[in-house]
Amino acid sequence: MARARGQGTTEYAILVGVLVVIAILAIAVFRPKLQELWDAIASGINGL
Repeated sequence: MARARGQGTTEYAILVGVLVVIAILAIAVFRPKLQELWDAIASGINGL
């Protein structure tokens, strides 16, 4: 029982690790566009 639980935990940790890597890569690839969007939002807020 403990072995199966440990295996499930390991699989979960691997899945979380893969998702973190994908998120970091997505941020790196889309960083210019995200910065542009953030600047537009900030300008809109400052214009209020």
